[in-house]
Amino acid sequence: MADAALYASADRLFRRKRFLAFGLPAVILAYLAYIFFAFDLPGLAERARWDNARTLLADTWSYKTHVTRDNRSGAVAVAIEGERKGEYPEGTTPDWVIPQDGGAIRVALEGGQEVILLPGNGFRWDVPGFGLIEARLEGRNIVSNLPEDGLPEWISASTSRLQVTTDGARVSLTRSKTELFRYFPGWELFFFTLDSPYHGHGLGEILFGAQIDPARGNLAGAWQDFWGNAMWRHSDVAWALFETLLMAFLGTMGAALVALPLAFLSAKNFAPLMALRFAARRVFDFLRGVDGLIWTIVLSRAFGPGPMTGALAILLTDTGSFGKLFSEALENVDGKQIEGVASTGAKPIQRYRFGVLPQVVPVLVSQVLYFLESNTRSATIIGAITGGGIGLLLTQAMITQKDWEEVTYYIILVILMVMAMDSASGWLRRKLIKGL
Repeated sequence: MADAALYASADRLFRRKRFLAFGLPAVILAYLAYIFFAFDLPGLAERARWDNARTLLADTWSYKTHVTRDNRSGAVAVAIEGERKGEYPEGTTPDWVIPQDGGAIRVALEGGQEVILLPGNGFRWDVPGFGLIEARLEGRNIVSNLPEDGLPEWISASTSRLQVTTDGARVSLTRSKTELFRYFPGWELFFFTLDSPYHGHGLGEILFGAQIDPARGNLAGAWQDFWGNAMWRHSDVAWALFETLLMAFLGTMGAALVALPLAFLSAKNFAPLMALRFAARRVFDFLRGVDGLIWTIVLSRAFGPGPMTGALAILLTDTGSFGKLFSEALENVDGKQIEGVASTGAKPIQRYRFGVLPQVVPVLVSQVLYFLESNTRSATIIGAITGGGIGLLLTQAMITQKDWEEVTYYIILVILMVMAMDSASGWLRRKLIKGL
């Protein structure tokens, strides 16, 4: 019998090793092959638009100045990011935009290149390594000297639109306008817009220089113009961050307050009735089984959009999670401490207060603070659905497909907010648990 058992054990060990050596790699390869075809990776590579990806990447760390000629009126406008608040005053242009005799506009680029915006609704650009590109609007069609076939990826041409994109600039000709985008590193107008008297002045001039605006002091006026920046909307962004933190805080703390008394109903040592425990646990399963985003959509239909709807969605989801965690903590309390408190003649409420809570509070506080940190991230996504917080601004900036530097700005703020919450919750957790 012993030999048979030893033989069976050796055979199982041999089969296990053979599976690990041959079967497991085969399963992994089969799974990877399935992914390759199920997710259509070859088609994904064909559909990839690397020119769009390059433009998007450039927009995250740089800004572009638009030089636009209206093909109907011939009017020329120069604006940073194409926004009205970033438009140069009439009669003023950057030094690289040079009006020419006859109505043409010469736009100087890096490396000695230049684009001529022609008065007859067209442009001329001698691209290094490619040659001269000439295009104009004739009637309702765009004609150019480009061949019909064999164009590089950075040129998109049709009878209604022609676009040429290089590393430093992009020119677009349509039936309504001729537009040139020139890229510059940085986030222009982040502090002051062009209509602010403090635009172009450094920090030293504002702090220690002569008074710039006769009606305001330098420091107060600069802060007002920065805080009320119409393009970057710093005051709106700060309020949106506060709404996001408020959603996370109200949802998390509200869930903890609701879950704690319900957890006693699902703990074996505090709720002897099995039917009561079963009902309480199924409620917790239902609440946490429905994802927070689903709760967000349902509550948005019921109560309308807003930060409070997001807080309620977090509250419902976390009530289920806290209920399970709190009940498990209650089931592991030391009964001797409760008996010791009871021996003094304490009432049931007093037994819970002095015999149970001191044992579980450190665990509960740690769990609540961990969830608060996590919900700070979740509140960003929930806010995008409910129309509140930094998530709403982030979604709006992404939908416009225009100002991706604002998207980068919001993402950086979200990361900094999460890092701050991580540090604050860790510090508070250590202080509270040490004090308890």
